[in-house]
Amino acid sequence: MNQTRTFLLFALLAVAYLLFQQWEQDYGPHPPTPAVASNNGANGSNNVPGATPTIASGNAGETGASQLVTVTTDVLRLTVDTRGGSIVRSELLQYPVTPQTKKEPHPAPIRLLDDSASDYFAAQSGLVSADGAAPDHRAIFQAAQTSYELASGQDVLNVDLSWTDPSGVKVIKRYTVHRGSYVVDLDQQIDNGSSKSWDGNAYHQLQRVDRPAPVYSNFLQRISDQSRYGFFGAAWYSPDQKFNKLAFDKFEKEPLDKSQITGGWVAMMQQYFLGAWIPPAKEASTFSSAVVNEADGKPRYVIRSVSPQISVAPGQHADNTAQLYLGPKLPSELGAIAPGLDLTIDYGMLKIFAEPLHWILAQLDKLTGNWGVSIILLVLLINLATFKLTNAQFESANKMRKLKPRVDALKERYGDDRQKMQQAMMELYKKEKVNPAAGCFPLLITIPIFYGLYYVLRDSVELRQAPFFGWIHDLSAADPYFVLPILYTVVMLVQQWVMPVQPGMDPAQQKMMKFMPLMFAVIFLFFPSGLVLYYVVNGLCRLLQQWWMMRRADAVPAKAAA
Repeated sequence: MNQTRTFLLFALLAVAYLLFQQWEQDYGPHPPTPAVASNNGANGSNNVPGATPTIASGNAGETGASQLVTVTTDVLRLTVDTRGGSIVRSELLQYPVTPQTKKEPHPAPIRLLDDSASDYFAAQSGLVSADGAAPDHRAIFQAAQTSYELASGQDVLNVDLSWTDPSGVKVIKRYTVHRGSYVVDLDQQIDNGSSKSWDGNAYHQLQRVDRPAPVYSNFLQRISDQSRYGFFGAAWYSPDQKFNKLAFDKFEKEPLDKSQITGGWVAMMQQYFLGAWIPPAKEASTFSSAVVNEADGKPRYVIRSVSPQISVAPGQHADNTAQLYLGPKLPSELGAIAPGLDLTIDYGMLKIFAEPLHWILAQLDKLTGNWGVSIILLVLLINLATFKLTNAQFESANKMRKLKPRVDALKERYGDDRQKMQQAMMELYKKEKVNPAAGCFPLLITIPIFYGLYYVLRDSVELRQAPFFGWIHDLSAADPYFVLPILYTVVMLVQQWVMPVQPGMDPAQQKMMKFMPLMFAVIFLFFPSGLVLYYVVNGLCRLLQQWWMMRRADAVPAKAAA
């Protein structure tokens, strides 16, 4: 059987996959808005281990004016609110929202943390104490200046926020940023100038709302938006339980409930980017989740890490540290920052195929400087690796094509007796050493590569807005002019013309095969152009190999006759 026939199962799976995802988005069951806690933290707060205070998740708190402090590096622009010392905005300066064009040479950068109501996402931290003064993420801090910038030649920049209680307890919250890094270090320094011991805990939490419903101008834009299918929600990691995702609709049903974890992290994920709090590797932190409410009634989802109890004697000093990652999902960097952090590049069940494909593409990109060219080279490498297997497929198909007159004779002999007809065909194939299943073997390679590459193109930030040539400005997005899907359809039609319908195929299946090119054209309209590019080049390689095999097979009888 030819390549088109071997793709039949693949096409049906792809269509089913798209229809299922679309149905889930539009008509799938959605849980009701959960019962949420009030701002005072009565129901949405977690008891601190070793003490009795609670951590309020809302924004109500100490009165007084706050101000915004801007911190700029070569890759990040952070906005810190002196209320709580929370980071309320983070702009990723090397990742624009839209591709750079002549009309828009300086597009706005991606904003990961955001203090707007519709996209609220903040990185909060603080201290709590059962019986002593402690600044949580609602306390008012003081800053020496409102703007900090990493100067040329400077690699490290410290930003200090201070808080002082009349009892003598002083806290300095120090953020440290580094050149070329998306990691922000936080050190909460406690100076106990009071007359009694200070006992409490430090915490770090991420709080955000669910993403607003996207607005599309047309159906094609809607179904081709790959960000709709990626995971958007919370995640956490522990050495024992490994990587875990916590969707927002599971916060009430399956909460992360005060788990003692050493060497883990908590995060909020979205397509391409994430924010993650990483406690010290040897610290036994308590992870938990909560749902809280604001005045507008929109739920906010919180995932937090709470430190072990901290005790500071009068006149003594203590520090609590953590790291905050605010940036892209780069596999080359995440694993080095914290164990398991690279798992946030979520390739799902096909990770075993997607990760090697991504690694090969990354190495090829280092040579070519173009992800599209790297995809073409990947096609060539895979075709070289599977050359013999594909040859066996074409040889089997060619032998079956030559047996068509004898198969037609068997049909006339046995008429409507399909059982005897099948037995006679199997005997004929066995006698002529033809394996009808040989054409199905490449399918075992084709389907994993298809889905693996699909996840790589959908979730790899390196391919986000990666241009190819001409009209392809983003390999992770659909072809805007449908050129590649049309090219692939043409290739499939030529394959059908070169390799006629195989003997033994019933009329219904023959009609299906004729309809296949149109089916693929519709499917590939919505897929990333990089994926369609892969299959256009792969189809051309198969077509050339198919033509060469048929020509060689036809040349053998001609030589024998001469």
